Order: sequence, then C-alpha cells, then structure tokens
Amino acid sequence: MVLLRYDPPTDPQFEVLYQDNSLIVLNKPSGLLSVPGREAVHRDSLSYRVARVYPDVQVVHRLDMATSGVIVMALHPKAHRELSRQFRERETEKRYYAWVYGSPAADAGSVDLPLCCDWPNRPRHMVSLEHGKPALTHWRCLRREPGRSLLELTPITGRSHQLRVHMLSLGHPILGDNLYASGEALTMAPQLQLHAAHLAFRHPRYRHWLEFTAPAPFDMAHG
Repeated sequence: MVLLRYDPPTDPQFEVLYQDNSLIVLNKPSGLLSVPGREAVHRDSLSYRVARVYPDVQVVHRLDMATSGVIVMALHPKAHRELSRQFRERETEKRYYAWVYGSPAADAGSVDLPLCCDWPNRPRHMVSLEHGKPALTHWRCLRREPGRSLLELTPITGRSHQLRVHMLSLGHPILGDNLYASGEALTMAPQLQLHAAHLAFRHPRYRHWLEFTAPAPFDMAHG
C-alpha cells in the first residue's frame, strides 16, 4: 500500500463558484480529499468542510485528492438523485487540462482500456483486460514544449484515477504525479498537473443547462 502524507490547504476553507437551493459548485484545490478517508487523520475533506456550513450536503462525484477543479454537490436528496443519475448516464460534460511528460506522436486520440484497483499497491489503479471496468478517455494536444505537452482530456467514463492511468499507458504520465510518475516526470512539477477545468450538466430541478469553469492553478501558457 502506498502511504502519502496528508497536509491539505486550509485557506480558503472552500471556494464557491455557484450555489442555489439545490446544489453547490466548488473549486477544489489540489491536496484536499473530496470526501473523508477511513483514518481520522483523513477526516478533513471538501465535503466535511462544506457540511459544517450546509449540513444536508451530499456528494455527487469525486476528484482525486491531488486533482484540482470544478466539483458539484447536492443540497437535498432529490437533487442528489437527479445529479447522480446524470453522472451515471454520462449526460454531463467534463473537460480537464494536464501537463504530461514528453510529446505524443499524434495530435489527438483516445484511450479505451479497462481499469481496476491495484490492491497490493492501493490507492494505485491499473489497466486490466481481465478484471477492469470499461474506461474511455479522449485527448487532444494543445501545446508542445521541451520535455512536456499540454493536453485537453475528456473522460467519457469516470473511473478512479482514469486520466492518470490512461496517460501513463500512453507513455506520457502527468507531471508531478506521485503515484504514477517517476524520474523527470515526477520532479518537473511540485504537484499533480491535472485540473478539472469545465463541468456542465442540467439543473436537477429547472432542467436548464449549466456550465462552470475554474482556472488552472498551474500556468497553461508556459507549464
């Protein structure tokens, strides 16, 4: 099992992008768990902090601890059911940005490889044709720089660590990834260079289309 030190950022406690009577949309920082972990030391999390202000909040989806960006939570059970359905039925739109190691041979492509937990090395996940669940990611190269490239990533499924493992499978691990990168790919960035920049879905009550964005905490122009 891979043991990681947990020292989440505390200022601000949480950043609200949007809120109404049904939902709250937040910009999660890198280094903060989406939900509490099993150990007491991992209780501090985005959902724990939000629940101290909004006791009825319910988690709809998660971002990895090291991933930053847009995340939505429901403020009552009916909204939770409808938002969860949209994620389950893949009716949402998600877009991420990532700096990866090296330069992909093509300008765009897809990774269609099933994933499962790597139990001896959890929380790592891995590609497994035998035991994995289907996972699909589309990617597009936006910039190429010496030693690294900026990719736009569109996950169609929402498996744990999907983008990180899929990029590793291409031979281009995400910079600063302390679970899947090594050597230069690990040391070229101080933290995981993966950001959930865009999330869109239908309002669970009024059904109009909502779109939210959050700027990346890393420099999109120069890495």
